[in-house]
Amino acid sequence: MYCINISRMILPKLKLITTDDGSHSLYDEELKESYHSFNGAFKESIHVFMIYGLDSWVAENPNKKPIRILEVGFGTGLNAWLSLVWAEQNQIPLLYHSIETRPLSEEIYSQLNYGDMDDAIFHYKPYLQRLHKAKWDEGVIMSEYFNMKKDHISLQDVKLYPADIIFYDAFAPSKQPEMWTSEALGKACESLRPGGLFTTYCATGKLKIELKELGLEVETLAGPLGKKEMTRAWKR
Repeated sequence: MYCINISRMILPKLKLITTDDGSHSLYDEELKESYHSFNGAFKESIHVFMIYGLDSWVAENPNKKPIRILEVGFGTGLNAWLSLVWAEQNQIPLLYHSIETRPLSEEIYSQLNYGDMDDAIFHYKPYLQRLHKAKWDEGVIMSEYFNMKKDHISLQDVKLYPADIIFYDAFAPSKQPEMWTSEALGKACESLRPGGLFTTYCATGKLKIELKELGLEVETLAGPLGKKEMTRAWKR
């Protein structure tokens, strides 16, 4: 059991916004921070988490199945939905564990337009709302190749499973500093199996130092549109 922090039960004041690639994101009016890059939510997630995350890990581990993913920050469900699409298209099973302290209301997530962004994956559109409607704190079989467990809990309190890939998608360090401490990063990275990959949009020098001190091999990569850099790290 864990103690519920009353502050994390307060629903944020969120505004639906459209980013430059036409995809939706949310703007937290209390934190004064968006959930994704204003330059394009859809393209950012594909760049950071699909291309430099899933695709990169599979390139080095072509025969390892299933793939276990830990996502820190379920948010709008975009990363989870893109992962489901990836799993179905590649016919590779994913075991997806996501944590979130502030789940979205149906009023918000029902408006998200990610399923309309690409005609080639339009038929996966219904899965976005299914991901949001799935019960929290229970494992769910979402599709033939995608099993998911969403935990409504903080990183500090969650029990983690071994992971091959970590999608670290918390708010920026300036807005959510507790998620970028050595303790928080250490707990997440401790779950990585040998050969595991950590990927995030964040590219601060402090983050890279923390990851190196945790024993990871850190790479600075080209960021998504509008952002110079991002960070990826491997547990060799």
